[in-house]
Amino acid sequence: MHRIRAITLDLDDTLWEIGPVIRRAEAELWLWLTQHYPRIPQRVSQDELSEIRARVVDEHPDKGHDFRFLRKQALTRVALMSGYSADLVEPAFNVFDTARNQVEFFPDVLPVLEALTSRYRLIALTNGNASLQRIGVRHLFHDVVTAVEAGAAKPARPIFEEAVRRAGVNREQILHVGDHPENDVEGARSAGLRSAWMNRNGNTWPEQLSQPDAIVTNMSELQHLLLAARADD
Repeated sequence: MHRIRAITLDLDDTLWEIGPVIRRAEAELWLWLTQHYPRIPQRVSQDELSEIRARVVDEHPDKGHDFRFLRKQALTRVALMSGYSADLVEPAFNVFDTARNQVEFFPDVLPVLEALTSRYRLIALTNGNASLQRIGVRHLFHDVVTAVEAGAAKPARPIFEEAVRRAGVNREQILHVGDHPENDVEGARSAGLRSAWMNRNGNTWPEQLSQPDAIVTNMSELQHLLLAARADD
C-alpha cells in the first residue's frame, strides 16, 4: 500500500446506497408518465416496463454496459406501443436521471474524499451513469471513467485499462476500491491493480475468488490503512 499514488473508486454501494435511489427514481418517472402520458399506465404496468427493459438488454448484448441507452430504448417502446411519439423519451429520462443523482452519501465518505484528493489522484470508476457534477462532488475527483466511455463494464479489462491510462502512474501504484467482489476486486486484480474490498454489510468473501489486498468496512478505515502505509514507508 505504501506505493499507491492513485485511487480508483466505485460509486454505487461504495460511496452511497444505490437501491433506494433507483427505486425512488423509477417511482418518480412512473408518476411523471402517469401525469403527462396517461395512456402509458393504461397500456402497461410498472412491472411490465421493467420486463420490457429486460428484453431490450437481451436484444442488445453489445449495449449491456450502457444503462442510459437501455432505459431510453425501453421508454421508446412503451411510448410507441401506447400511441405516443418518441419525443417523450428525453424529458422522461431527465426525470429519472435527476432523481437518480439525488444520493445520500454514507457518513464517512465526504470527509475522507476531501482528505485523500490532495494526496492521491482520485478517479471515479463506475458501471453506472451517476453524474458527479450534478451530485456536487466532481471537484473532489481528478477524473471519471464510465463503462460507456470505455465500451465495457467492470470486471472487463478495458475499463480498468482506461483508468490506468488516465491515472498516469504504473498500474501497481493504483488501488481500486469497490463493493463488488467480482466486478471490482477480481476485475482490478486481473488488470494488475491493487484492490480493496468495501464490505459495509459484513458479507462473507466468496471462496472461489482470490483475496483482495485489503478489506475495509468504510472510507475512514481505508484512509487509516493508507496513512499507516505511508508512515511505514
